[in-house]
Amino acid sequence: MKYKPKGYVKPQRVERAFDTEIEWLVDRNDGATNFEMRKFIIKPHGSIPKHYHPDIEHEQYVIKGRYTVGIDGETFVVGEGDSIFIPAGSVHWYENNGQTDAEFLCIIPKREDYKTVYLAQDENHN
Repeated sequence: MKYKPKGYVKPQRVERAFDTEIEWLVDRNDGATNFEMRKFIIKPHGSIPKHYHPDIEHEQYVIKGRYTVGIDGETFVVGEGDSIFIPAGSVHWYENNGQTDAEFLCIIPKREDYKTVYLAQDENHN
C-alpha cells in the first residue's frame, strides 16, 4: 500500500510502556524495503521504560506536545519540531509529565529481528 489516510492505522498498546500507543504508519507490509516509520503517542503521565536495541538506530521528530527523553545518561526536554537521534545500542527512555498527549515519528531501519532489551527500573524514572 502506498497511501493511508489519517485514522487508517489503528493504535496499538506499547509493550511494557505505561499509557503509550504505537501506529506503524509505513512498514514492510506496505512494501518498504529499507526503513519503517512509526508514530508514538505518550498520554499524559505515560512513559516508556529504559531499554535499548543492539542494532537499531532511531531518527525521531516531535510532532505534538512536550516530553522528557533520556539517552545514555543525558536528559532532554523536547517539544514540537525537535529532532532526536538515538544510536544503536543507546539506552533510552521517555516520560510525558504534561497534561496533553505527546506524539513523535520514529524511523528505524528494517530488520528481520527487532530486538529490544529492557533494563531494571530505578527510583528516578521508569
